[in-house]
Amino acid sequence: MAGFNGEASWFCCGNAWGPCASTGHGACGTCNSGNFQHAWPNTSDACYAITHPDTCGFTGMTRRTCGFRHATTNLCNGKRVVTSIADCGPQTDLFCGERACCGGTCAANRLLDLTPAAFSSIASLNAGLIPANIDVG
Repeated sequence: MAGFNGEASWFCCGNAWGPCASTGHGACGTCNSGNFQHAWPNTSDACYAITHPDTCGFTGMTRRTCGFRHATTNLCNGKRVVTSIADCGPQTDLFCGERACCGGTCAANRLLDLTPAAFSSIASLNAGLIPANIDVG
């Protein structure tokens, strides 16, 4: 798999869906919890200045803007989802050293926030965090 291994989590945005109440529509203005979307920590200079993924060792992270599609694979079960960027985040530097594991498979540092619809297609929302591979191609 090409890309970065890191943690994937989920967040609420936009219209009410599942466990989420209505919230803002994210940095791109299009984010909705029921859509297959995600937040990416390098959508702009302003976003990168907030998220600082380089602090956790994610160097060379490609700038990707609203609408760009990434594939995320759950390293625990091999399930994969393709989502589009709809927000800036997560604030990776707040989670340096955090680890998510399943069995002997682990990944560290939060790299991607998926909408609940996207996360629930590859893992239970109750998991909260999963080790994942994010294809940055």
